[in-house]
Amino acid sequence: MRIAVDLTKCQGYAQCAFLAPEVFRIQGDEALTYDPDPDEAQRIKIRRAAAACPVQAISLEHTDGPNESQHPEGRPGTAGVAGDGHGSSFKKTGRIVIVGASLTGLHAAERLREEGFTGPLTLVGEEPHEPYDRPPLSKQLLAGTMSSADTSLPQRRDIAASWRLGVAATGLDLRAKHVRLADGSRIGFDKVLIATGLRSRPWPNPAEAALEGVLTLRTREDALKLRQFLAGRPRRVLVIGAGFIGCEVASVCRELGLPVTVAEAGPAPLVAALGGTIGAIAGDLQLEKGVDLRCGVRVTSLEGDAAGRLRRAVLSDGTTAEADVAVAALGSVRNVEWLADSGLACGVWGVACDAGCRAFDANGLVTDDVFVAGDIARAPQPMYGYQFLAVEHWGNAISQAEVAAHNMVSRETERWPHLAVPQFWSVQFGTEIKSVGVPSAADEVAIVQGSVAQRRFLAVYGYKGRIVAAVAFNQNKWLEFYEPLIEQAAPFPPAFHHVDESADGHAVPAGFKPAVSPTQDATVVVTGHDPNERRARLTHPAAGDTPSRRPAETAQRSKEHSP
Repeated sequence: MRIAVDLTKCQGYAQCAFLAPEVFRIQGDEALTYDPDPDEAQRIKIRRAAAACPVQAISLEHTDGPNESQHPEGRPGTAGVAGDGHGSSFKKTGRIVIVGASLTGLHAAERLREEGFTGPLTLVGEEPHEPYDRPPLSKQLLAGTMSSADTSLPQRRDIAASWRLGVAATGLDLRAKHVRLADGSRIGFDKVLIATGLRSRPWPNPAEAALEGVLTLRTREDALKLRQFLAGRPRRVLVIGAGFIGCEVASVCRELGLPVTVAEAGPAPLVAALGGTIGAIAGDLQLEKGVDLRCGVRVTSLEGDAAGRLRRAVLSDGTTAEADVAVAALGSVRNVEWLADSGLACGVWGVACDAGCRAFDANGLVTDDVFVAGDIARAPQPMYGYQFLAVEHWGNAISQAEVAAHNMVSRETERWPHLAVPQFWSVQFGTEIKSVGVPSAADEVAIVQGSVAQRRFLAVYGYKGRIVAAVAFNQNKWLEFYEPLIEQAAPFPPAFHHVDESADGHAVPAGFKPAVSPTQDATVVVTGHDPNERRARLTHPAAGDTPSRRPAETAQRSKEHSP
């Protein structure tokens, strides 16, 4: 039996920990940890715990037959709906290819089968593994409390798919309707779902990146390699970048009793996601736990010894940091290179799609047979002025995958928009940080509940007088209250009274950088004169190049898919 918990839903009620304490545990005040591959003797307790979860966040792998589904939301399928443009026969004979054997790809495949799709289904994945869970890579796997095999995701039903693992997609031909693979083969499709996600941004100097002890963290192999280095008790670990991945790695290092230095170019940790005001509190947590936190500085170079082993880093303030291990936590690069000649609207910012996950072509026209979901998708969010957002989190990967899968086999009038409010979580330094909405869209923030001094508080973010997000530090239960307020554009700052009201609840600047357009850089060349001749052709910047963007995009960065 395998289990997974949607921690974007979990609110720390601990019913599962009460009913199955050998499997589920509460770390600190509200952070849930669990054994994803428990002993079979715990089966009855686990099923009771899953049924008792107030927010239905526990997903179990199917064990009672190929048609069993443990869908946490219990959303009904629409098996009687005919495929748009194909008639009812599409669900029986249509060919669907999912490029990206990931959390997104797996949930899309499961949803397709739940919707009654019985045609050929193929999942293509560059990694040799079946889909696995990335959040534990920067937490339990590094700490040694989980094995690599334990990160495999449960499969809630038999998806009866053909798996093409360990081979990357290298091209998409929309006219011939086939996906080209690195081994020279091609897979034909009637509809395709793009879910190729992200990869870690490498240390920019190749020679320095090749030093022993310099790593990134994204895959199982990355996590196992870093775990081996940490088990060797290095003199000091250097973390370059204080986003969520960087902060979580630093947290595990301190749990293991290892000295760690965090170098962050911004004024505080998590500043791109939470802003300077709340980021400063996250910085205080690190200092309290003994992290050598250096903000406002960049690592300019890494130096090794004669044997090619990392020994130190040179910082922009003229100081050095001795270290045997350096983790480059510099963000992610979207895996779009294989789509360069496809004619789709794609670039370093992702693959553009509508709210129903249908991809745009280079001319801005919606395609009917190409869908996008997960970290790579860039879709309009009506609650934020139809701004195109790329949301790189665990919960979004699932909800967007299910919307895409439903729409792939539904009529136009039966399609769903993806309107889920973004959510993310992180566990670091004994604190669970959880968010709902888009904090980086805000200009102000107010701490309305709890106490910063006690590290238990809830902050509400506002933009031009409306609530756009809420962030909790060990106060998860209240986020469910704020989600509908975000959806309803409730006034900011909140005028109502709160339980456990903060004594310092006035609004202050949130501390984000001034907003700039994420697409202000030219990405196309337009040719032709008459309307019937006008066409757009994409330009292709080098992999890893990032155009200017709103902080709202980077706000949704997290280890969850990525880790």
